[in-house]
Amino acid sequence: MMSGKYVTVVGILGYPESGKTACLASLYLLASNDRLTGWSYADSCSLMAFEEISRGARRWNGGELPDQMTVHTEMADDRQPGFLHLRLKRDADGRCVDLALPDLPGEWTKDLVATSRADRFDFLRAADVLWVVVDGRTLQSVELRQGVISRLGQLAGRLRAMLGEALPRMLLAVTHRDQAEISSPVIERIRAELWKHEVVATVAPVAPFSDNAEFEPGSGLVDLINETVAQQLEASRFWPVTEPESDERAYLSHRRSQ
Repeated sequence: MMSGKYVTVVGILGYPESGKTACLASLYLLASNDRLTGWSYADSCSLMAFEEISRGARRWNGGELPDQMTVHTEMADDRQPGFLHLRLKRDADGRCVDLALPDLPGEWTKDLVATSRADRFDFLRAADVLWVVVDGRTLQSVELRQGVISRLGQLAGRLRAMLGEALPRMLLAVTHRDQAEISSPVIERIRAELWKHEVVATVAPVAPFSDNAEFEPGSGLVDLINETVAQQLEASRFWPVTEPESDERAYLSHRRSQ
């Protein structure tokens, strides 16, 4: 696919149960039901995979939300990631964006931080942007918060050491927005921890699924997509037009005198 057109590769990292698969399932359900504000569904080469990960969200227990909206991600190949493909069309200008989204087990991120096992993340060298997914409830907990922030700093350090100056833009997707709104002081602590490794991240609170009336299911995912594609470089003009300046004629004068 990438040999025929530009594909935006997204690196998605996060510990187990952080909400990575939930974000992908919710994004697919929003797009397929025409509820992704500002975007419309255009195509997908992995519909069956999207259906598989979103199957839990289609099960209901007497009108109540199921205990678990998505299943734990398991990989058939423990060395290479699998990608989901989603093509979206922006309503404002008709621009289409192809997204390659990996659904990785949280254990991969855990191993990267704990043991520096980076061979499975070689694809990040081709990524346009990184989504680091964090469970917002752990950041709200006084007992868990500092440990989570420290691990984010360690992850940033591993990524910086692995990718160097080629480190893509980082978006921090804080899930469970409907249950735990992240405060400004906590955001500043996270940014300070990341900056120890010269890493900057844009915080994007999201609620892939919600039973809180104040937050629609999928809240924040549109902002996440907008941030993902916001800073893609526009194609430069192959032969730009430059206007001649009257005081830069030294070469012409030299040739005329020969």
